[in-house]
Amino acid sequence: MEIELLAPAGNFSKLKTALYYGADAVYLGGKSFSLRAFSDNFSEEELLLAVNYVHERGKKIYVTVNIFAKNDDFEKAENYFKYLEKIGVDGVILTDPGFVALAKKVAPNLVLHLSTQANTLNKYSAKFWEETGIKRIILARELSVKEIKEIKEFLSPDTKLEAFIHGAMCISYSGRCLMSNYFNGRDANRGECVQACRWEYELREKSKDGEYYPIEEDEHGTYVLNSKDLNLINYFDDMVSAGICSFKIEGRMKGEYYLATVINAYRRAIDDYLNNGVSYRDNPIYMTELKKTFHRAFTTAYAFGKNDETVNYSGSQSSGNSMFIANVLGYDEEKGCAVVEMRNRFKVGDELEVLSPSENFNKKFIVTEIYNQNGEMVDDAKLVQQKLYVKTDIKLSSGDILRKDI
Repeated sequence: MEIELLAPAGNFSKLKTALYYGADAVYLGGKSFSLRAFSDNFSEEELLLAVNYVHERGKKIYVTVNIFAKNDDFEKAENYFKYLEKIGVDGVILTDPGFVALAKKVAPNLVLHLSTQANTLNKYSAKFWEETGIKRIILARELSVKEIKEIKEFLSPDTKLEAFIHGAMCISYSGRCLMSNYFNGRDANRGECVQACRWEYELREKSKDGEYYPIEEDEHGTYVLNSKDLNLINYFDDMVSAGICSFKIEGRMKGEYYLATVINAYRRAIDDYLNNGVSYRDNPIYMTELKKTFHRAFTTAYAFGKNDETVNYSGSQSSGNSMFIANVLGYDEEKGCAVVEMRNRFKVGDELEVLSPSENFNKKFIVTEIYNQNGEMVDDAKLVQQKLYVKTDIKLSSGDILRKDI
């Protein structure tokens, strides 16, 4: 059974995190043509390093070239496609038909994936794209499992289907939003979204001297354009049966703790599903994990048909029940200490929990001793990014994360 866990990589550090916690593939953007222009992204030199790093670990790398292109973009894009072909990326993610035609012409060995921005909602559109040379279609998020299955059955077995399974959703249809451009002059369809849909709004009635119209949902305010977060962790069997082979996590702008938590949860859930079938749903740990990092209220969106419960009325701020405390840099056997880089304040006496892809996952220990690099004892770690030695019998590895309950 083919299941690919596909994770975002906003920069090289996040790429390493994604692979360490179990992603089979990563998607990322270059400095141009990407819909996440405010992410760090990758220069051409960094792309080459990323391709080599990913391939050395037997994983795959896909590059987003998914802006809504204008005339002036094509000359630069031609050289870019040639470069991506040369360095051996495993696929490019495209939206614009002109870019599809250009890539086929100038870089015929590139594997072409169709972005969710292309808004593929029916089997006839999917067939059209298949016949143009698209090898994988990233479906619109507004599809049900039933509709996905109908699309899959209409296509060649060689055409793959990818779908988002977790993360933030745009309130606009398939992410085709104009609000950012309207309010700030930053075009979401060219990578500059300011997430205006997450803001709080008010209405005023013009005929009553500008009197505000009371539409508050609750004490938090009115967030009528703010979507809930997608979460389909309990529905692998439905999605696989419908024909999805690649399960995509949203979040190139998210932090490393978020990525580590979410990827780790999905990796473990997928492996459990592959080994034990749908009984993996009986284990509450996967959903519990997803609640340990920042998130909005969860929704299954349109996977099971019409859904009127996708708007998040309770506010635009995320919440989680665990705090990112430190990155683990290694373990000093002689000292019996984890070597860490502090991210949030912690003290002697705190109970910390391990986030790891290893058997150390969710192990806990009480902090009894903390030392700085000079060997001096520290009772209260409050200097951000300070390197510290934390006493623990748990032999942690570089890439693990320490966290604590809020």
